[in-house]
Amino acid sequence: MFNEYNPLKKTIFQIIDDNGKVINKGWMPDISDDRLIKAYKDMLFARTADLQIVSYQRQGRIYTYPPNYGQEAISGATGAIIGENDWMVPAFREMGAMLAKGVTLKELFLYFMGYEDGSKFQHAKFTLPISVPIASQLLHAAGIGYAVKYNKEKKVVFGFVGDGGTSEGDFHEAVNFAGVWKVPVIFIIQNNQYGISTPTSVQTASDSLAIKSVAYGVKGIKVDGNDFFAMYKAIQESVKVCLEGEGPVLIEALTYRKGAHTTSDDPTKYRTREEEEAWDIKDPLKRLKGYLKSKKLWSDAEEEKIIPQFKEEIDRQFIEAENYGPYPKEDVFKYLYAEMPDDLKEQEQQYERYLQWKAAKVK
Repeated sequence: MFNEYNPLKKTIFQIIDDNGKVINKGWMPDISDDRLIKAYKDMLFARTADLQIVSYQRQGRIYTYPPNYGQEAISGATGAIIGENDWMVPAFREMGAMLAKGVTLKELFLYFMGYEDGSKFQHAKFTLPISVPIASQLLHAAGIGYAVKYNKEKKVVFGFVGDGGTSEGDFHEAVNFAGVWKVPVIFIIQNNQYGISTPTSVQTASDSLAIKSVAYGVKGIKVDGNDFFAMYKAIQESVKVCLEGEGPVLIEALTYRKGAHTTSDDPTKYRTREEEEAWDIKDPLKRLKGYLKSKKLWSDAEEEKIIPQFKEEIDRQFIEAENYGPYPKEDVFKYLYAEMPDDLKEQEQQYERYLQWKAAKVK
């Protein structure tokens, strides 16, 4: 695969067309009907949750949120492959993969409500918290990969970043040293074509983002990120490379962010309606559903039945998060250092005295 779709050839790996028709049978992955249906349901659940979270935010019930809308095939394929003992190193737009790893929606809600408990991920082993600083998580992924290799563990590290993150020094340092160490890390670039409002053409003069793998001596591939099967096969082959000790892989997943960068953003300021409509045709759920319907594995009636069930479950977990209780004062201070330094202890004491004064004044 990595020879046939070498980034230097300026090709893109694709298996189904915009209607879900298989156009590259030779690379079609071996995946059961049941697993495929589950993958589609997981992607549909993630999209339903995503749209509802934006609605919660507009109601003032949750803080700023980065939508995943339009990028579900990347997380969906990752979630279908990532193992319980593999490492998940997310950025902030990988909800589907995080849910598949065992993170709960309630935890994600708590995170976006500002609670530290939203990053504990009690049922998701080997999962790092969401990373807001751009690309810094990739250094962590490379370091974890080094530890995995050092300990001779059969694990793979999945590190995510957006196209804008490839302009950060951390991205280059991480991929460079991962290549030097030949560690089992899959770097997945979610190229949704806009780093906030900055198009990819302004991020780099390279022909692609995948081509950056060549400079670092690692395997790389550009994939149609809205094609579930292409993403699944690319990740599957990348896992083999990592487990065989051949080093890291860089995947550029070409997709499109159909929503805003975050709920604080207005994409109409920098995108055209014509561009958005052109990418609607390439919608990842539409394409996978087209395939499933052609095989009589899915129907619109089934979808209409299941979405209300999804909404009910999403609302249930959101209400639980909404009623979580007041934010613990000590959480403001205790998560900054393994051992709290004296000046931070003093700040906490000062804040406690302020709260006591405030309470006494109200009385």
